[in-house]
Amino acid sequence: MNRTDIRETLDEESIRLTKSLGQNLLHDQNVLRRIAKAGDLSPTDKVLEIGPGLGALTAHLLPAVSQLTAIEMDRRLEAKLRERFGEEPHFDLHHYDALKFFATGEAKDTDWSDWKLISNLPYSVASPLLVDLAGMPRGPKRLVVTLQLEVAQRLCAIPATKEYSKLTLLVGCRYEAGEMFRISPHCFFPEPRVDSACLTFHRRAKPLFDDALYPPFKTVVKRAFSQRRKMMRKNLKGGWPDDKIDAAMSATGLDVKIRAEKVTLVQFVELTQRLHDE
Repeated sequence: MNRTDIRETLDEESIRLTKSLGQNLLHDQNVLRRIAKAGDLSPTDKVLEIGPGLGALTAHLLPAVSQLTAIEMDRRLEAKLRERFGEEPHFDLHHYDALKFFATGEAKDTDWSDWKLISNLPYSVASPLLVDLAGMPRGPKRLVVTLQLEVAQRLCAIPATKEYSKLTLLVGCRYEAGEMFRISPHCFFPEPRVDSACLTFHRRAKPLFDDALYPPFKTVVKRAFSQRRKMMRKNLKGGWPDDKIDAAMSATGLDVKIRAEKVTLVQFVELTQRLHDE
């Protein structure tokens, strides 16, 4: 489905894409093929696609896998997807808000560890959705996601850079970033005002901590970055006794005047472990 096909379909159905939902449909066939290739697909793979739109990427994924589950929030686009792929035996479509999909119903308890997520993610939900996926004890083994370039750079950031943030850590604690390639606005309809990128993640083969530590790790990271310009110790105050914060930071080798942006992922894990050591 190229740009002309997308425009004609939208016009025929009087569908106007909603900016607030981050609906920018990818149509460049070379880019779509490259995204599918990044998924390293095999006939036995199960793929999850969020925000398939009119199915431009779906058409590249479906013939290559054993099952494709798609989640589309827009009823108008859902109808077009059912019209186009509804007879495919390996296609399963859900009308759902992706941010709620993993928090309710059967999806909440589903083991996604054998799945791959391959999606042109709606810009409006990309960051919180990736954090939710990283928070799952049994999240997908590979993520291939199209994002705003700025978000992709934050996900790949290193300490002591302006891009390094809580997003870097909350996703990076469970996933390692791999290949990334840039995508021009001209590859989308409508064209976004920003560049995009496709980024591949691999679930860490060796977890950095037990599943039970993720909620406190998330709390520590969010508190540490709550006021970026402040010393991390001041941001952590109120969550734990002062003497415990000082002892944990000292044992982790952190100066009491350090800011969160200079603390590595491994140090954040150790700090969390020490703060929650009874």
